[in-house]
Amino acid sequence: VQLQASGGGLVQAGGSLRLSCAASGSRLYTYRMGWFRQAPGKEREFVAAITWSGMTTWYSDSVKSRATISRGDARSTVFLKMNSLKLEDTAIYYCAAGIELSSINAKADYWGQGTLVTVSS
Repeated sequence: VQLQASGGGLVQAGGSLRLSCAASGSRLYTYRMGWFRQAPGKEREFVAAITWSGMTTWYSDSVKSRATISRGDARSTVFLKMNSLKLEDTAIYYCAAGIELSSINAKADYWGQGTLVTVSS
């Protein structure tokens, strides 16, 4: 499975952004997809995940009131929309895929290359 993330950039605090992750490979239907992030000097943390069907989603407490994860019509693309961005949302955001990926089992089998999101004041 190959994952290609895009959509990062510089955003003002209070603004919004949408990240995209395009997956390719075989048996994509077996994988949940999601996002992690790593802020400077911190460990990588789980952000959100979604099942193949799109019917179930998970979010970290730090973003759940401000984020929406969704799948595109082709289902091989996943989006993360974040609103009301805060300075502490600044991080490299990684797309990930995992058979049992969720907020409880925040382990990915595959990783994308990461896209930088910088929130400015």
